[in-house]
Amino acid sequence: MSDPIKIRAVHAADVTTVRVLMPHPMESGNRKDASGVLRPAHFITDVRITCDNVTVLEAAFGPAVSKDPNLSFKFRGGRSGSVIRVVWSDNKGATQRAEAVVAA
Repeated sequence: MSDPIKIRAVHAADVTTVRVLMPHPMESGNRKDASGVLRPAHFITDVRITCDNVTVLEAAFGPAVSKDPNLSFKFRGGRSGSVIRVVWSDNKGATQRAEAVVAA
C-alpha cells in the first residue's frame, strides 16, 4: 500500500463534498492466481472520515468492494479551511491515514 489516499474536498452553498480514492488490492479470497492457487483475502474492513475531529462518515467494507475503492459523499457542517482526515484499516492489520484541507 505505497500509494497514498487521494482526497478532494470542496465547500459550496453550505455543503461540503468529499471524494476519496483509497488504493488497495481488495482481494476477496475467492480468486485463483495463474497456477490455480487461491489468493488470500486482503481487503479494507473499516473506514473513518472526520472533519475537524468530528466523525462525518464511518463505513464497514468487505470483500465485495472493488479494487481501489472510490468513495464520494456530501455533508453539512464543514467549511473552507476545515481538515478532512481519512483512516482505513484492513483484515491484515494494516492502516493508512491521509488528510486534506477543504477548498472553497
